Amino acid sequence: MGADGFATGELCFNTSMTGYQEITTDPSYAGQIITFTFPHIGNTGINMQDVETRKPSVRGMVLREQITTPSNWRAAGHLEDWLERSNLIGLSGIDTRALTIRIRDLGAPNAVIAHDRNGAFDLDALKAKAKEWPGLEGMDLAKDVTCPVAYEWSEGIWKWYPNKHAAYARPAGPKHHVVAIDYGAKHNILRCLVSAGCRVTVVPASTSAEDIFALKPDGVFLSNGPGDPAATGVYSVPVIQAVLESGIPLFGICLGHQMLALALGAKTAKMPRGHRGANHPVKDLLSGKVDITSQNHGFHVLPATLPASAEVTHVSLFDGSNEGLRLKDKPAFSVQYHPEASPGPHDSHYLFKRFIEMIEAHKASRRAA
Repeated sequence: MGADGFATGELCFNTSMTGYQEITTDPSYAGQIITFTFPHIGNTGINMQDVETRKPSVRGMVLREQITTPSNWRAAGHLEDWLERSNLIGLSGIDTRALTIRIRDLGAPNAVIAHDRNGAFDLDALKAKAKEWPGLEGMDLAKDVTCPVAYEWSEGIWKWYPNKHAAYARPAGPKHHVVAIDYGAKHNILRCLVSAGCRVTVVPASTSAEDIFALKPDGVFLSNGPGDPAATGVYSVPVIQAVLESGIPLFGICLGHQMLALALGAKTAKMPRGHRGANHPVKDLLSGKVDITSQNHGFHVLPATLPASAEVTHVSLFDGSNEGLRLKDKPAFSVQYHPEASPGPHDSHYLFKRFIEMIEAHKASRRAA
């Protein structure tokens, strides 16, 4: 289904029951083919409000059943039509349970998916394409999905209004200015920052520290994104180190979490199968609370490599891997998962409030000085 042609990438699985549109437009999926474990994909159709970036970065999708006919009041189109317009390939009729078990037990393989309406497949050539694909380790994919130039973001989170309609809010009178470094930022993260009271300036991944400081930010945000953090860190780590040295509050999500860890001298590593879904339990070690979280990452921070100045704040209750950190001596923290809830639960929205409180405390200390 979808576009004709073939696509190569790393084959992963996502356990979310909802949010396929947000998932397929998440730039963090660049270089990947998604197997959906939920069998009925397409039942809410497609609309232009729920996309998470200007164009999808995912390579394609694998489904159990054929795409479901839309049945939702917000639907503005059919998922299969959208796949074709977006030049994305999909396969259905696959035993996704068996495929997921294979990925779980043996790791995420390199794969190729192909669609030809006439059934004319050169299987040997397709297999060769899969074998030739180099894999995600060592790939800097942030440069492929980042914004080309800086821009302002003013749209807030989706909400109901008294006259019974829904739209993305446009809050007035922001109190703080946040510069978001775009490694592949999801729109709903930017919306959460706006709704928390921020004016948001989004800058390309390769923006220098000097150019960031010239914007006079009250806080700096490190976005999510795809690929190997060590590869992106070649140019991003010096910038983050300069921000840390300046004392400007800093908050990172997903790849941004890994970038912060690398800037501290820690290490990251490829996970055998990664974390992808909207039902992952994470324990906040600061409060003792367990959040159900939305996740999408194939690399993780190795906590044993963190310096003494960093404290682990969150851990996965699935496998004990690192899900968050903060600095003891600087206003900076990050999480591995996605608190913006797109898709996923709202359990972790408090992290945006934590960032704002950090900014306000920093501004108050500067006024006092």
